[in-house]
Amino acid sequence: MDPALLKERELFKLKASAIPVVEKRLREDNSNKDELKRKSKPLPSMPRPPSPPNTASSLNSYKSFGQSSQYKFGVLTKIVKYIRARHQDGDDHPLTLDELLDETNQLDVGTKVKTWLETEALPGNPKIERTPDGKYMFKPPYKLKDRKALLKLLKQQDLKGLGGIMMDDIQESLPNCEKALKYLQNEILYVCRPGDKKKVMFYNDKSATIDINEDFKKMWRSIAVENMDDEKIEEHLEKQGISSMQDNGIKKINHVKRKKPVTKKRFSKRPRDNEHLANVLEDYDTL
Repeated sequence: MDPALLKERELFKLKASAIPVVEKRLREDNSNKDELKRKSKPLPSMPRPPSPPNTASSLNSYKSFGQSSQYKFGVLTKIVKYIRARHQDGDDHPLTLDELLDETNQLDVGTKVKTWLETEALPGNPKIERTPDGKYMFKPPYKLKDRKALLKLLKQQDLKGLGGIMMDDIQESLPNCEKALKYLQNEILYVCRPGDKKKVMFYNDKSATIDINEDFKKMWRSIAVENMDDEKIEEHLEKQGISSMQDNGIKKINHVKRKKPVTKKRFSKRPRDNEHLANVLEDYDTL
């Protein structure tokens, strides 16, 4: 190589070794600072899950709703009981809503409860009847004014075979019911239902009573048929020469549908295609 170039190279190396290396340190310091900043940066905030509903507030709202509905139905029950008691005492003239609230000592009822009573509760109650002029009265199961009407109703039930009438319905329908029942005690029969022990009233038809011999009653009661089914009872009656009662009810007659007669098509004897004019018609194609 050229000796001049070698000298320049050696001088360059000496100069370079004499200069302190600061840039590298600065770069290293800056890189370290950047890394520290990256590490110290807070992580992006994640969306928080929705907070659960306030159980205390929901319970309070539920309690307030329950209390409000309970209050409304309490007002309604007082009105129904008062109207029924008036009807049972014989007082049947209708009253307005304000008069009913006054009679039941409930004048502090708010407007919401009043509108609910006027629009939903009272018109939809089966025990209350609304008059055309907007007043209210008791709606009994049967319209009975006195004991004569009760006796007539029981007779109609007996004649039509409709059975008895619940005593609870009569007590609600008939004013001064206890006095009427005492007066008609010989005209009415009472039967207790085995399930709920409620009394059912029947008309005591005395024309159907028959005097039966005591010997026949003793014979009837001496025969026990508790452990015998219907087939055994029927066999026993046949051995004794007694025919058992059969079901001779009204049978439905199935009406046979009649077929409609088939209408035959009539063939007309009229000539077709002018056959009857064969000798008269002329062919003009040859002309």
